[in-house]
Amino acid sequence: LLQAEIFQEFAVQEESVTFRINLSVLLDCLTIFGTSALPGTPTALRMCYRGYSDPLMLFLEEGGVVTVCKINTQEPDELLDFDFCSTNVVNKVILQSEGLREAFAELDMTSEVLQITMSPDKPYFRLSTFGNAGSAHLDYPRDSDLMEAFHCNQTQTNRYKISLLKPSTKALALSCKVSIRTDAQGFLSLQYMIRNEDGQICFVEYYCCPDEDITEAEL
Repeated sequence: LLQAEIFQEFAVQEESVTFRINLSVLLDCLTIFGTSALPGTPTALRMCYRGYSDPLMLFLEEGGVVTVCKINTQEPDELLDFDFCSTNVVNKVILQSEGLREAFAELDMTSEVLQITMSPDKPYFRLSTFGNAGSAHLDYPRDSDLMEAFHCNQTQTNRYKISLLKPSTKALALSCKVSIRTDAQGFLSLQYMIRNEDGQICFVEYYCCPDEDITEAEL
């Protein structure tokens, strides 16, 4: 989610505009200048979209050189709605991203799942894996220096496929804080707070459904 405030100018005539573009093409366009030959020279970006079936126009300017890119737009896919809203949140913790990055580095990623336990009592917030080397657990007390906020109403233990969580680590690497929320069905929301070079804030949200139900004997 990019807040309008991070742009110098932001104007949208319609209430909502939705389209799909090729992400690889967009990234290629944004990096078209490569490493600047003039250190300290920023690249300015202007994005324009006239409407349905028109291309997304990118105007990139660096050192007086302007490049215009046109990216074909496509019909958007129907989004999978997890029906995840703040009123249904059962447990929520906010961690400094450093803590979650360390966890992903220390836990055994040969495990197929990442088990997350959130509880108002010990172990409070626990991450567990079950890999080739055996089980591994990493606990965060509610008063940990890495814990920004702790709001847990009931004990929940859910497992999530690591293969589904791995794409979110790109946002984790850039973030300074991460909000981890679960609802009554165990759906997981990871919200990464990213601060750009100007100190402005944007968010990347990632949702993941839980793996199959866990029996009491497995816990």
